[in-house]
Amino acid sequence: MAPLFLGLSLLFLLAPSVLVAESVPELKLNSNLLQDSIVNSINANPKAGWKAGMNQQLSDYTLGQFKYILGARPTPESEKRSIPLVHHDRSLNLPKEFDARKAWPQCTSIGRILDQGHCGSCWAFAAVEALSDRFCINYSMNITLSVNDLLACCGFLCGAGCDGGTPIYAWRYFVHHGVVTEECDPYFDTTGCSHPGCEPGYPTPKCVRKCVSGNQLWRQSKHYGSNAYRVKSDQYQIMAELYKNGPVEVAFDVYEDFAHYKSGVYKHVTGQYLGGHAVKLIGWGTSADGEDYWLLANQWNRSWGDDGYFMISRGTNECGIEEDVVAGLPSPKNMFKVVTESDDAGSASI
Repeated sequence: MAPLFLGLSLLFLLAPSVLVAESVPELKLNSNLLQDSIVNSINANPKAGWKAGMNQQLSDYTLGQFKYILGARPTPESEKRSIPLVHHDRSLNLPKEFDARKAWPQCTSIGRILDQGHCGSCWAFAAVEALSDRFCINYSMNITLSVNDLLACCGFLCGAGCDGGTPIYAWRYFVHHGVVTEECDPYFDTTGCSHPGCEPGYPTPKCVRKCVSGNQLWRQSKHYGSNAYRVKSDQYQIMAELYKNGPVEVAFDVYEDFAHYKSGVYKHVTGQYLGGHAVKLIGWGTSADGEDYWLLANQWNRSWGDDGYFMISRGTNECGIEEDVVAGLPSPKNMFKVVTESDDAGSASI
């Protein structure tokens, strides 16, 4: 296993990160991710604001394996100027708490918790989930879009598939190439990590551009985004975007203690920096203890965290959660007509 962990270490050293942090020592990569000492440290700290536990979903992970599924890369600073930055009028009267599942109860996709399994595909999951939600909100369509299409077919322009990707590039892919439905192109990892002994490390699936069902055509199954943009790193702007248009994709820094999250409002307390992770932001509120929080859906199955969800401190840019917020609006393109062109060939270009 040594060459694998060496390769993973080099991958994360070379990949861009949200902050400059010391790399995890090579020997520690082979150690168990979940530690009783971290659980005890969090739960004995009255100022932590959250509870820790031994999440079954990650029970067999080493630190090196866990690093592999943290696949979110930040938007390069050199490109931020070329990406539209949305701005919402501050006259909007936002509620003190908001939950997209309650705001749009007809959209079952908003409350769905998925499982990225053995692959560092969080960047693709969060993007596809948020766009699926927005199709329902805007067009009353309960659809599930394909993570596999984005993961396999965006190629180097989104990143490196299971070895990580950049969220804003996923939204650009939606605009230029669209994304098929999950029914057309199901996620390659059907096992997921809902069972004991799950060991990450699956390679990126191949881009096939053909629906698994002979009754569906790839091009006709495509759903598009109309634009791709960043949301200003300001809690009001993020709240307004979510309130008006639906769930967004956010990326943040993950430390060892986050793997142990069970309930409450997360704030980093202990442990080393391990990588970047992307998730779907679905709401906000204030806890009984007066702690402002964001509400997010993770994609590590319902056996992790609070039934698959977690809360994190709001308004303080905790772990960079408010720095790289991206989204886009759905497009009616290809929804109300039959497309007769032949299926695409070759690699995507953005």
